[in-house]
Amino acid sequence: MEFSKKISKFAASYKKVLKTHKKRFVKMTEYKLNSIEEAVKDFKEGKFVIVVDDEDRENEGDLIVAAEKITPEKVNFLLHEARGVLCVPMTNARCAELNLPHMVKDNTSLLGTPFTVTVDKLEGCSTGVSAADRAATILALSDPSSTPDTFGRPGHINPLYAQDNGVLDRNGHTEAAIDLCRLAGLKPVGVLMEVMNEDGTMARLPQLMEKAKAWDMKIISIEELIEYRKANNC
Repeated sequence: MEFSKKISKFAASYKKVLKTHKKRFVKMTEYKLNSIEEAVKDFKEGKFVIVVDDEDRENEGDLIVAAEKITPEKVNFLLHEARGVLCVPMTNARCAELNLPHMVKDNTSLLGTPFTVTVDKLEGCSTGVSAADRAATILALSDPSSTPDTFGRPGHINPLYAQDNGVLDRNGHTEAAIDLCRLAGLKPVGVLMEVMNEDGTMARLPQLMEKAKAWDMKIISIEELIEYRKANNC
């Protein structure tokens, strides 16, 4: 109970700090983001999309791509350019099919990010660390023919549980990845990684806009994705 109180106190302090320094963050409305339709078109073709969340939440941007479109080259790009944590959002049903339990029984992380146990594909992989091995594991997670025995535990890929109704249930990058997959008509298994600056700090909207231009990628917000789903009843 005492530990839970400390976590709650820390979370409240974190939100207060964000609010206090909100003026330092550039509002999304000051930048022209891409439309959801533009992003979905690129996403369906296997391209990365940058997705930003609210200034009052993580205030971060993630590179997101469909798991079935991953390649060793794309994994290497993520590791070299984004430099965050490589994760694979999945539906609750898919996690159950592959017998992927939550990493911990009681999730006390700040935003409740729902990690499962980590995994590596067993057949055809070595240590699971290389870009090729990670891509193979990600592809296997999206392959309907894979079974729990396809994977070794622990590993180097972090699957995530996504809420069933996507961003309408939880306004996180995890759910945004699944929503993009569904809107693009792809298997609901995504790949994401947070984008960091070269100095190790988290990239905020001004830097993310520059990176989107340099990488020729579409950039959207979770807020607009929520509004799009509501407006189109999807």
